[in-house]
Amino acid sequence: MPKFGKKYQEAAKLIEDKVYDADEAVELAKKTSTAKFDATVEVAVKLGVDPKHADQQVRGAVVLPHGTGKTKRVLVFAKGEKAKEAETAGADFVGAEELVQKIQGGWADFDVAVATPDMMGTVGRLGKILGPKGLMPNPKVGTVTLDVARAINEIKAGKIEYRTDKAGNIHAPIGKVSFDSEKLLANFHTLIDTLNKVKPSAAKGQYMRAITVSTTMGPGIKVNPLKASGKKD
Repeated sequence: MPKFGKKYQEAAKLIEDKVYDADEAVELAKKTSTAKFDATVEVAVKLGVDPKHADQQVRGAVVLPHGTGKTKRVLVFAKGEKAKEAETAGADFVGAEELVQKIQGGWADFDVAVATPDMMGTVGRLGKILGPKGLMPNPKVGTVTLDVARAINEIKAGKIEYRTDKAGNIHAPIGKVSFDSEKLLANFHTLIDTLNKVKPSAAKGQYMRAITVSTTMGPGIKVNPLKASGKKD
């Protein structure tokens, strides 16, 4: 059994053994953050899907209205005019073959990789390196595109990727403890509503099984999955 520190135990005492409404959970997450730094507020969602089946995998990306509180370093694989477009849009690293070789040499000082479709033949050589790190450009999440400027702007504005793990769970950041509760709640609703929108037709039974909000190093707070949507009935 893991041994939790005194601060964690004190914070955990503030959380009742029940499911909270989303706004209460966000407020409580801010109160129970035990980190000395500006911790990330995270959401874990248990979906009623079986990711072993291709038609039940949930994967995509969403732009959070208030960002994540972290500026991501964007690398773009592109040539010619598209490379110039990426530089103008604010990409942190832009290149082609030379970037592939640099990454093959062990460099990985970036958070998101974007590629134009014509570069994927070259970028494909990095599959075994970038794949396990979740950094491989993918058209499903908008990181293989001709509109590199839009991709860069969305990532810098707070675009996050989501993907079910082997157990059907999704983990995603929705901001920082320093965010106003209203901003965290808006980001929360955006994520949940997006997941509802992409519900696989093959998913059976209750789709949103469980939702937990927590902070880095903080205790988890259960959210009522039946009242998690930001949409009004």
